[in-house]
Amino acid sequence: MIVVMKAGALQIQIDHIIREIENFGYQPHPIFGVERTVIGAIGDEKTKWHLMDALAQEPGVEQVIPIVKPYKLASTEIKKEKSCIKISESIAIGGNEIVVIAGPCSVETREQIFHTAEAVKKAGAKILRGGAYKPRTSPYEFQGLGETGLKLLREAGDAFAMPVITEVLREQDVALVTSYTDILQIGARNMQNYGLLKEVGKIKKPVMLKRGLANTIKEFLMSAEYILSQGNYNVILCERGIRTFETATRNTLDIGAVAVLSYETHLPIIVDPSHAAGKWSLVAPLARGGLAAGADGLMIEVHPNPHEALSDGPQALLPDKFAALMQSLQKIAQASGRALPLPE
Repeated sequence: MIVVMKAGALQIQIDHIIREIENFGYQPHPIFGVERTVIGAIGDEKTKWHLMDALAQEPGVEQVIPIVKPYKLASTEIKKEKSCIKISESIAIGGNEIVVIAGPCSVETREQIFHTAEAVKKAGAKILRGGAYKPRTSPYEFQGLGETGLKLLREAGDAFAMPVITEVLREQDVALVTSYTDILQIGARNMQNYGLLKEVGKIKKPVMLKRGLANTIKEFLMSAEYILSQGNYNVILCERGIRTFETATRNTLDIGAVAVLSYETHLPIIVDPSHAAGKWSLVAPLARGGLAAGADGLMIEVHPNPHEALSDGPQALLPDKFAALMQSLQKIAQASGRALPLPE
Protein backbone atom coordinates (compact mmCIF):
# COMPACT_ATOMS: atom_id res chain seq x y z
CA MET A 1 0.00 0.00 0.00
CA ILE A 2 0.96 3.65 -0.35
CA VAL A 3 0.64 6.18 2.45
CA VAL A 4 0.42 9.66 0.95
CA MET A 5 1.37 12.32 3.48
CA LYS A 6 -0.19 15.77 3.34
CA ALA A 7 1.78 18.61 1.78
CA GLY A 8 3.77 20.17 4.58
CA ALA A 9 3.51 17.14 6.88
CA LEU A 10 5.94 17.42 9.77
CA GLN A 11 8.97 15.12 9.99
CA ILE A 12 7.73 13.90 13.38
CA GLN A 13 4.48 12.80 11.71
CA ILE A 14 6.37 11.02 8.92
CA ASP A 15 8.60 9.24 11.45
CA HIS A 16 5.53 8.16 13.42
CA ILE A 17 3.92 6.60 10.34
CA ILE A 18 7.16 4.76 9.54
CA ARG A 19 7.22 3.32 13.09
CA GLU A 20 3.56 2.29 12.84
CA ILE A 21 4.23 0.49 9.56
CA GLU A 22 7.13 -1.36 11.19
CA ASN A 23 4.98 -2.24 14.23
CA PHE A 24 2.56 -4.02 11.90
CA GLY A 25 5.44 -6.11 10.52
CA TYR A 26 5.65 -4.23 7.22
CA GLN A 27 8.70 -2.72 5.54
CA PRO A 28 8.47 1.07 5.09
CA HIS A 29 9.93 2.57 1.90
CA PRO A 30 9.72 6.39 2.10
CA ILE A 31 9.98 8.43 -1.09
CA PHE A 32 10.62 12.09 -0.36
CA GLY A 33 9.18 14.38 -3.02
CA VAL A 34 9.41 18.12 -3.47
CA GLU A 35 5.91 18.81 -2.13
CA ARG A 36 4.98 15.70 -0.17
CA THR A 37 6.27 12.36 1.09
CA VAL A 38 4.93 9.00 -0.04
CA ILE A 39 5.63 5.89 2.05
CA GLY A 40 5.34 2.42 0.56
CA ALA A 41 4.36 -0.28 3.06
CA ILE A 42 5.29 -3.76 1.86
CA GLY A 43 4.26 -6.87 3.76
CA ASP A 44 1.60 -9.55 4.30
CA GLU A 45 -1.37 -8.82 2.04
CA LYS A 46 -3.75 -10.54 4.51
CA THR A 47 -3.53 -7.72 7.05
CA LYS A 48 -3.27 -4.73 4.71
CA TRP A 49 -6.89 -3.54 5.13
CA HIS A 50 -6.54 -3.37 8.91
CA LEU A 51 -3.29 -1.40 8.53
CA MET A 52 -4.84 0.90 5.94
CA ASP A 53 -7.73 1.76 8.25
CA ALA A 54 -5.36 2.46 11.13
CA LEU A 55 -3.01 4.67 9.15
CA ALA A 56 -5.76 6.67 7.43
CA GLN A 57 -6.69 8.24 10.78
CA GLU A 58 -3.17 9.36 11.71
CA PRO A 59 -2.23 13.08 11.73
CA GLY A 60 -0.45 14.22 8.58
CA VAL A 61 -1.86 11.42 6.39
CA GLU A 62 -3.78 12.51 3.29
CA GLN A 63 -4.80 9.08 2.01
CA VAL A 64 -3.84 5.41 2.01
CA ILE A 65 -4.02 3.60 -1.33
CA PRO A 66 -3.70 -0.14 -2.03
CA ILE A 67 -1.16 -1.15 -4.69
CA VAL A 68 -2.75 -3.44 -7.26
CA LYS A 69 0.39 -4.52 -9.12
CA PRO A 70 2.32 -7.51 -7.73
CA TYR A 71 5.56 -5.54 -8.23
CA LYS A 72 4.92 -2.88 -5.58
CA LEU A 73 8.07 -0.76 -5.45
CA ALA A 74 8.80 -0.98 -9.17
CA SER A 75 5.30 0.12 -10.15
CA THR A 76 4.26 3.57 -11.29
CA GLU A 77 1.50 3.27 -8.69
CA ILE A 78 4.00 4.10 -5.97
CA LYS A 79 6.08 6.57 -8.00
CA LYS A 80 4.63 8.47 -10.93
CA GLU A 81 7.74 10.35 -12.02
CA LYS A 82 10.65 8.58 -13.70
CA SER A 83 13.49 7.51 -11.47
CA CYS A 84 16.85 9.01 -12.37
CA ILE A 85 19.74 6.85 -11.16
CA LYS A 86 22.87 8.83 -10.36
CA ILE A 87 26.06 7.09 -11.51
CA SER A 88 28.56 9.89 -10.95
CA GLU A 89 28.55 13.64 -10.41
CA SER A 90 27.89 14.24 -14.11
CA ILE A 91 26.12 11.05 -15.25
CA ALA A 92 22.59 9.85 -14.45
CA ILE A 93 20.42 7.27 -16.20
CA GLY A 94 16.72 8.04 -16.57
CA GLY A 95 16.86 11.78 -17.15
CA ASN A 96 16.54 13.68 -20.41
CA GLU A 97 20.04 12.74 -21.53
CA ILE A 98 20.60 9.40 -23.27
CA VAL A 99 23.50 7.44 -21.75
CA VAL A 100 25.53 5.00 -23.84
CA ILE A 101 27.53 2.20 -22.21
CA ALA A 102 30.20 0.64 -24.41
CA GLY A 103 33.18 -1.68 -24.29
CA PRO A 104 34.22 -5.27 -24.94
CA CYS A 105 32.30 -8.33 -23.83
CA SER A 106 35.36 -9.45 -21.85
CA VAL A 107 38.42 -7.73 -20.49
CA GLU A 108 41.27 -9.60 -22.16
CA THR A 109 44.44 -7.52 -21.87
CA ARG A 110 45.46 -4.10 -20.58
CA GLU A 111 46.13 -2.92 -24.14
CA GLN A 112 42.71 -4.11 -25.34
CA ILE A 113 40.64 -2.46 -22.59
CA PHE A 114 42.63 0.79 -22.70
CA HIS A 115 42.38 0.98 -26.50
CA THR A 116 38.62 0.39 -26.35
CA ALA A 117 38.05 2.82 -23.49
CA GLU A 118 39.85 5.60 -25.33
CA ALA A 119 37.87 4.94 -28.53
CA VAL A 120 34.40 4.77 -26.98
CA LYS A 121 35.05 7.82 -24.78
CA LYS A 122 36.13 9.80 -27.85
CA ALA A 123 32.93 8.74 -29.66
CA GLY A 124 30.67 9.87 -26.80
CA ALA A 125 30.10 6.83 -24.57
CA LYS A 126 29.73 7.75 -20.89
CA ILE A 127 30.24 4.39 -19.16
CA LEU A 128 32.79 1.62 -19.84
CA ARG A 129 31.70 -1.99 -19.81
CA GLY A 130 33.83 -5.13 -19.65
CA GLY A 131 33.34 -8.61 -18.25
CA ALA A 132 35.69 -10.08 -15.67
CA TYR A 133 33.54 -13.13 -14.87
CA LYS A 134 31.87 -14.65 -17.91
CA PRO A 135 29.00 -17.17 -17.70
CA ARG A 136 29.54 -19.24 -20.85
CA THR A 137 27.38 -21.99 -22.30
CA SER A 138 30.43 -24.25 -22.57
CA PRO A 139 32.71 -24.81 -19.55
CA TYR A 140 35.67 -24.95 -21.98
CA GLU A 141 35.23 -21.41 -23.29
CA PHE A 142 36.98 -18.32 -21.88
CA GLN A 143 35.56 -17.62 -18.41
CA GLY A 144 37.12 -14.20 -17.83
CA LEU A 145 40.19 -12.94 -15.97
CA GLY A 146 38.47 -12.67 -12.59
CA GLU A 147 39.93 -10.10 -10.21
CA THR A 148 42.71 -9.29 -12.68
CA GLY A 149 40.01 -8.26 -15.14
CA LEU A 150 38.32 -6.13 -12.49
CA LYS A 151 41.58 -4.32 -11.79
CA LEU A 152 42.22 -3.64 -15.49
CA LEU A 153 38.66 -2.39 -16.01
CA ARG A 154 38.92 -0.05 -13.02
CA GLU A 155 42.31 1.20 -14.19
CA ALA A 156 40.97 1.95 -17.68
CA GLY A 157 37.87 3.64 -16.30
CA ASP A 158 39.95 5.88 -14.06
CA ALA A 159 42.39 6.69 -16.85
CA PHE A 160 39.60 7.98 -19.12
CA ALA A 161 37.29 9.33 -16.39
CA MET A 162 34.54 6.80 -17.08
CA PRO A 163 32.40 4.91 -14.55
CA VAL A 164 32.56 1.15 -15.14
CA ILE A 165 30.03 -1.68 -15.17
CA THR A 166 30.69 -5.40 -14.93
CA GLU A 167 28.72 -8.55 -14.15
CA VAL A 168 28.61 -10.31 -10.79
CA LEU A 169 27.75 -14.02 -10.88
CA ARG A 170 27.70 -15.21 -7.28
CA GLU A 171 26.58 -13.94 -3.91
CA GLN A 172 30.04 -14.45 -2.44
CA ASP A 173 31.58 -12.20 -5.13
CA VAL A 174 29.34 -9.18 -4.54
CA ALA A 175 31.68 -7.45 -2.07
CA LEU A 176 34.73 -7.96 -4.30
CA VAL A 177 33.03 -6.77 -7.51
CA THR A 178 31.45 -3.84 -5.67
CA SER A 179 34.90 -2.64 -4.60
CA TYR A 180 35.97 -2.20 -8.24
CA THR A 181 32.86 -1.17 -10.14
CA ASP A 182 30.37 1.71 -10.26
CA ILE A 183 27.43 -0.38 -11.52
CA LEU A 184 26.79 -4.05 -10.84
CA GLN A 185 25.29 -6.05 -13.69
CA ILE A 186 23.00 -9.03 -13.13
CA GLY A 187 23.06 -11.08 -16.31
CA ALA A 188 20.15 -12.72 -18.07
CA ARG A 189 20.96 -16.17 -16.69
CA ASN A 190 20.84 -14.82 -13.14
CA MET A 191 17.66 -12.76 -13.44
CA GLN A 192 15.85 -15.19 -11.13
CA ASN A 193 18.79 -15.97 -8.84
CA TYR A 194 16.90 -14.59 -5.86
CA GLY A 195 19.75 -15.02 -3.39
CA LEU A 196 22.00 -12.90 -5.60
CA LEU A 197 19.25 -10.33 -6.12
CA LYS A 198 18.78 -9.99 -2.36
CA GLU A 199 22.51 -9.61 -1.85
CA VAL A 200 22.88 -6.74 -4.34
CA GLY A 201 19.73 -5.27 -2.80
CA LYS A 202 21.62 -4.78 0.45
CA ILE A 203 24.09 -2.35 -1.09
CA LYS A 204 23.36 1.16 -2.38
CA LYS A 205 25.37 0.91 -5.60
CA PRO A 206 23.42 1.00 -8.91
CA VAL A 207 22.40 -2.39 -10.31
CA MET A 208 21.58 -3.09 -13.95
CA LEU A 209 19.24 -6.06 -14.20
CA LYS A 210 19.05 -7.86 -17.54
CA ARG A 211 15.86 -9.57 -18.66
CA GLY A 212 16.07 -13.37 -18.70
CA LEU A 213 16.25 -15.45 -21.86
CA ALA A 214 12.58 -16.44 -21.78
CA ASN A 215 10.97 -14.34 -19.07
CA THR A 216 7.82 -12.26 -19.16
CA ILE A 217 7.77 -8.57 -18.33
CA LYS A 218 5.96 -9.39 -15.09
CA GLU A 219 8.70 -11.84 -14.07
CA PHE A 220 11.31 -9.25 -15.04
CA LEU A 221 9.74 -6.62 -12.78
CA MET A 222 9.28 -9.09 -9.94
CA SER A 223 13.04 -9.75 -10.05
CA ALA A 224 13.65 -6.01 -9.84
CA GLU A 225 11.28 -6.01 -6.86
CA TYR A 226 13.62 -8.38 -5.00
CA ILE A 227 16.40 -5.78 -5.21
CA LEU A 228 14.14 -2.85 -4.36
CA SER A 229 12.59 -4.67 -1.40
CA GLN A 230 16.01 -4.89 0.26
CA GLY A 231 16.37 -1.10 0.21
CA ASN A 232 18.45 -0.56 -2.95
CA TYR A 233 16.34 1.72 -5.17
CA ASN A 234 19.13 2.25 -7.74
CA VAL A 235 17.87 -0.31 -10.24
CA ILE A 236 18.21 -0.04 -14.02
CA LEU A 237 16.39 -2.48 -16.31
CA CYS A 238 18.00 -3.89 -19.46
CA GLU A 239 16.13 -5.44 -22.41
CA ARG A 240 18.62 -7.67 -24.26
CA GLY A 241 16.38 -9.84 -26.38
CA ILE A 242 14.48 -13.01 -25.58
CA ARG A 243 14.56 -16.53 -26.98
CA THR A 244 11.89 -17.18 -29.63
CA PHE A 245 11.51 -19.51 -32.61
CA GLU A 246 13.39 -17.01 -34.81
CA THR A 247 17.00 -17.90 -35.72
CA ALA A 248 17.92 -14.95 -37.96
CA THR A 249 19.12 -13.10 -34.87
CA ARG A 250 20.80 -14.40 -31.74
CA ASN A 251 17.78 -13.29 -29.69
CA THR A 252 14.60 -11.40 -30.53
CA LEU A 253 14.86 -7.80 -29.32
CA ASP A 254 11.52 -7.05 -27.67
CA ILE A 255 10.99 -3.43 -28.68
CA GLY A 256 7.43 -3.68 -27.37
CA ALA A 257 8.80 -4.43 -23.90
CA VAL A 258 10.53 -1.03 -23.85
CA ALA A 259 7.20 0.69 -24.47
CA VAL A 260 5.36 -1.47 -21.92
CA LEU A 261 8.00 -0.92 -19.24
CA SER A 262 7.77 2.83 -19.78
CA TYR A 263 4.14 2.61 -18.62
CA GLU A 264 4.49 -0.08 -15.97
CA THR A 265 7.55 1.10 -14.05
CA HIS A 266 9.38 4.25 -13.03
CA LEU A 267 12.74 2.47 -13.37
CA PRO A 268 15.01 3.54 -16.26
CA ILE A 269 15.42 1.20 -19.23
CA ILE A 270 18.56 0.31 -21.17
CA VAL A 271 18.53 -1.63 -24.46
CA ASP A 272 21.37 -4.03 -25.35
CA PRO A 273 21.21 -4.48 -29.15
CA SER A 274 24.49 -6.43 -29.30
CA HIS A 275 23.22 -9.53 -27.49
CA ALA A 276 19.94 -9.37 -29.37
CA ALA A 277 21.61 -9.10 -32.79
CA GLY A 278 24.46 -11.58 -32.51
CA LYS A 279 25.86 -9.94 -35.66
CA TRP A 280 27.64 -6.59 -35.79
CA SER A 281 25.76 -5.54 -38.95
CA LEU A 282 22.42 -5.63 -37.09
CA VAL A 283 23.50 -3.71 -34.00
CA ALA A 284 23.03 -0.20 -35.41
CA PRO A 285 19.42 -0.57 -36.62
CA LEU A 286 18.39 -2.33 -33.39
CA ALA A 287 20.08 0.39 -31.34
CA ARG A 288 18.20 3.09 -33.22
CA GLY A 289 14.93 1.18 -32.80
CA GLY A 290 15.45 0.80 -29.06
CA LEU A 291 16.13 4.48 -28.66
CA ALA A 292 13.10 5.43 -30.73
CA ALA A 293 10.92 3.16 -28.58
CA GLY A 294 11.83 5.16 -25.48
CA ALA A 295 14.97 3.60 -23.98
CA ASP A 296 16.99 5.78 -21.61
CA GLY A 297 20.27 4.40 -22.88
CA LEU A 298 22.10 1.68 -24.78
CA MET A 299 24.73 -0.94 -23.99
CA ILE A 300 26.92 -1.76 -26.98
CA GLU A 301 29.84 -4.12 -27.42
CA VAL A 302 32.95 -2.61 -29.00
CA HIS A 303 36.28 -4.35 -29.63
CA PRO A 304 39.43 -3.17 -31.46
CA ASN A 305 39.88 -6.61 -33.09
CA PRO A 306 36.55 -8.49 -33.06
CA HIS A 307 37.95 -11.43 -35.03
CA GLU A 308 40.43 -12.01 -32.18
CA ALA A 309 37.92 -11.49 -29.33
CA LEU A 310 37.79 -14.25 -26.73
CA SER A 311 34.01 -13.87 -26.43
CA ASP A 312 31.18 -12.47 -28.58
CA GLY A 313 33.43 -11.22 -31.36
CA PRO A 314 30.79 -11.52 -34.15
CA GLN A 315 28.50 -8.96 -32.50
CA ALA A 316 31.17 -6.42 -31.48
CA LEU A 317 31.54 -3.17 -33.41
CA LEU A 318 34.87 -1.79 -34.51
CA PRO A 319 35.58 1.64 -32.96
CA ASP A 320 34.91 3.50 -36.25
CA LYS A 321 31.56 1.73 -36.69
CA PHE A 322 30.66 2.68 -33.13
CA ALA A 323 31.56 6.32 -33.74
CA ALA A 324 29.34 6.38 -36.84
CA LEU A 325 26.49 4.82 -34.86
CA MET A 326 26.77 7.48 -32.15
CA GLN A 327 26.36 10.21 -34.77
CA SER A 328 23.16 8.61 -36.07
CA LEU A 329 21.82 8.10 -32.53
CA GLN A 330 22.10 11.81 -31.83
CA LYS A 331 19.48 12.46 -34.52
CA ILE A 332 17.14 9.82 -33.06
CA ALA A 333 17.53 11.33 -29.60
CA GLN A 334 16.72 14.82 -30.86
CA ALA A 335 13.64 13.56 -32.72
CA SER A 336 12.48 11.92 -29.47
CA GLY A 337 12.93 15.11 -27.46
CA ARG A 338 16.02 13.74 -25.71
CA ALA A 339 19.65 14.81 -25.65
CA LEU A 340 22.77 12.88 -26.63
CA PRO A 341 25.67 15.33 -26.41
CA LEU A 342 28.78 14.17 -28.27
CA PRO A 343 32.39 15.39 -28.02
CA GLU A 344 33.39 18.03 -30.55
